[in-house]
Amino acid sequence: MRFFSDNSRLTHGWYPYRAILALMPKSILSIHAHPDDESSKGAATVAKYVTEGARAVLVTATGGEAGDILNSTMDRPEIAGRLQEVRAVELAEAAKIIGYDVVEMLGYRDSGMPGSEANAHPDAFCRQPLDGVLERVVRLVRRHRPDVVLGYDAHEFYPHPDHLRIHEISVAVVAAAADGERFPEAGDPWEIKKLYAPVFTSDRIMTLHRAMLRAAGESPFEMWIERMNAFEAPGRRLARVDVTGFIDQGRDALRAHRTQVDPEGFWFAVPTELVESVYPWEDFELLYSSVRWHEGESDLFEGLS
Repeated sequence: MRFFSDNSRLTHGWYPYRAILALMPKSILSIHAHPDDESSKGAATVAKYVTEGARAVLVTATGGEAGDILNSTMDRPEIAGRLQEVRAVELAEAAKIIGYDVVEMLGYRDSGMPGSEANAHPDAFCRQPLDGVLERVVRLVRRHRPDVVLGYDAHEFYPHPDHLRIHEISVAVVAAAADGERFPEAGDPWEIKKLYAPVFTSDRIMTLHRAMLRAAGESPFEMWIERMNAFEAPGRRLARVDVTGFIDQGRDALRAHRTQVDPEGFWFAVPTELVESVYPWEDFELLYSSVRWHEGESDLFEGLS
């Protein structure tokens, strides 16, 4: 796995690298806001495609330095004092577990939640000019030439400023990367074939909720049921990817984010065997496609030659 930081460029091995790109049958690029997002959103699907021979690139916008330490065993002064550095190490480990070939760090500052001190910081990701961020992402798309891009939906359920900005960028990059007159210094134009957003659906939540009630008499989704309308989006185009055999790989990647995830917490409350027996899929909303979409899509690369 290659790991690149802010403003990095591929230098050594550039020509063999481009030759490899030309030979790969599938390629996917994921754009995420913070370290851990790549592991909580679509990780098993990316791992599945990597195993099938796809090339995967991860773009992470911020260092996650404004986030809380959610694992009490990691809430120590020596961790809190260098949280950005620790989370970069966690991200590298998680990306390796999933199977990403390249990690690109944009190096922006975590914006924090609205009203927070971090949100008011002039270097916060959400306060950077949209075109400046877009140019950098266009450069990466043109460099890595993905068939499929994973971005974010509008995130009504979790309106973090950085997630909303990733939604803006992921929607805008499709047209910008393909337009030779936009950012001509950022490389040759490239057409993204499909753009998806990993999503949590009410179908998934209710299915797992009911299965846990039957199996254990209680459910970790209880608090979500009252907010179920936030997961409803009538008319959206969904793909459902079977990730049987890859769920634990995604969970292991999430566990690598030790400062952000309680290893005994919510994300792991439903046993893998139960997930695979009642809802062995990850869901994605199709935001753009150059090919015809159809109901029941089960492969993010469907329709691409």
